[in-house]
Amino acid sequence: MATKKKASTAKSARGCNQDRARVAGGQDHEVRYEAKKSGRSASAVKKAVKKVGNSRKKVERKLTRQ
Repeated sequence: MATKKKASTAKSARGCNQDRARVAGGQDHEVRYEAKKSGRSASAVKKAVKKVGNSRKKVERKLTRQ
């Protein structure tokens, strides 16, 4: 008798790390989180994402320089 193996439903760590390294400018919860963390407005976060891209490091650097 052959047994079927269950497909793994666990997320890979790689996907999680890549997601944390980005700021989704279109996702209100991510914009609010970054705004609260940096002490800036949500519109400032959106402008920073538009200007420097969605890399979290670059966005945070841009927000601290302004």
